[in-house]
Amino acid sequence: MARGVIFDVDGTLVDSVDLHARAWEEAFRHFGFTVPYPLIREQIGKGSDQLLPALLPKDVVEEIGTKIDEFRSDLFKREYLPQVRAFPSVRDLFERIRFDGAKIALASSAKGDELEVYIRIAGIGDLIDAATSSADAGRSKPYPDIFKAAVAMLRGIDRSRTIVVGDTPYDAEAAKAAGLETIGLTCGGWAPEKLRAAGCIAVYRDPAELLKEYERTPLGADE
Repeated sequence: MARGVIFDVDGTLVDSVDLHARAWEEAFRHFGFTVPYPLIREQIGKGSDQLLPALLPKDVVEEIGTKIDEFRSDLFKREYLPQVRAFPSVRDLFERIRFDGAKIALASSAKGDELEVYIRIAGIGDLIDAATSSADAGRSKPYPDIFKAAVAMLRGIDRSRTIVVGDTPYDAEAAKAAGLETIGLTCGGWAPEKLRAAGCIAVYRDPAELLKEYERTPLGADE
């Protein structure tokens, strides 16, 4: 039974992946770049430090990458953030985990003010023990920085008894590099086989299914 659970947020707890991809697509277009939507969507889950170099030439990123990111951030907060909704049963799942005595941390590539909104949307502010955002990581996923920061905040919890829940291969890769195992959720849009190939030890549809199967998942299974 896990004693610490670290959750990704976008695409895992809140339905925001398509909204982020649209904001990026619009930002690229504003600066004169046409980037296919499917390619953008595949990069959601990374922070801008990893997403931009994956989609634009190096010289462009160096010259105007910060401006593109700032435009995208303002656009997302203004036009898309109000549309974000939590997936079903997020609060119920967190209550079940806390009932077992486990601690919960959030590990998101979102900026701090966006993360605060997500926490309110999901109604979980009173159920989390720690939360890390882009400011807590030198590099975003698939690098392990954000998960290492979350582990450090969950003081007194053995890393071997801590598990990550995420929706992208980048979550699984980052968690593995941090010495953690990952449960994958497909509600962010990635196929089960992609999540397993990246290292997820179990895959479920969404927080509701993870809660429904709780006792048979790595979260609730007896050791």
